Amino acid sequence: MLNFLRDTSDMQTRFVNKGKVFDIVITAIGGTLSVGVMLYAVFHFGLSEVWPELVLNLCYIACLAMIWMYFFNRLDSHRFNYWCSILVGITVLLRDILFVPPLAFYALHLVCLSLSVLLLCTLTFFYARKNWQRYTKRNLWMICIVDMVIAVLYNIDICLEPINEYTDYLLTEIWIRPTITYGLVACFVKELE
Repeated sequence: MLNFLRDTSDMQTRFVNKGKVFDIVITAIGGTLSVGVMLYAVFHFGLSEVWPELVLNLCYIACLAMIWMYFFNRLDSHRFNYWCSILVGITVLLRDILFVPPLAFYALHLVCLSLSVLLLCTLTFFYARKNWQRYTKRNLWMICIVDMVIAVLYNIDICLEPINEYTDYLLTEIWIRPTITYGLVACFVKELE
């Protein structure tokens, strides 16, 4: 027990520059608060109605835990890269490809589906390779930008549809994954520098 306390008392962060630390910490805190809101929604609306959100949130929670572990040097870059990539890929596959939410316009649906497939392929190509140290900042930012474009399109769709009790939760949920993706990219961009 004393060894554990001694280990946590001298925790060193992976990043030293205050701007970089602030960037990653704010991303992790924002993701954590968003996941908390969605967990509240699961309990508020009932598990039978929104159980897919619970599955997605478990993946998001695992990603956020790994971001914190990576930040405090408790997880090496290879494991962080591999498992976060798999979890983000699972959420893309589940939410945006297999169980696509109904959208107001078919064209918007096709664009979101195409971008989701592109994001999944991009994650597989860039993150699942064994030679992850050779990523460029442009490659990393492409993943984040595609995910943010998908979220913006979902946001537009939500604004076009009538407002109901789910609207606030949907607006929160669509931005969780881009926040986590930004955190992953921020960690690796800092690692590459």
